[in-house]
Amino acid sequence: MNKKQLIAKLSVSLNQSKADAERTFDTITNTILDALKGDDSVKIAGFGTYKVAKRKARIGRNPRTGEQIQIGASQKVKFLPAKALKEVFNK
Repeated sequence: MNKKQLIAKLSVSLNQSKADAERTFDTITNTILDALKGDDSVKIAGFGTYKVAKRKARIGRNPRTGEQIQIGASQKVKFLPAKALKEVFNK
């Protein structure tokens, strides 16, 4: 499902126009992004938790040449599914 399809379903479920549903969707996603940028985690009961994971700089290896390379520190967003969400798929 892509964003356009999700917004169409939201507009039907919320009995809103597609433009209003898109604004609602954008507000929710921007709120989550702002929280993650501020190093907060976002916990949605029954669904899961979004959090930022920090990776330290490390030495890696180029698979073609075997040469060692320096990999810089980075951040990534992790999603940890809630128990209820896991149970939906693991009955």
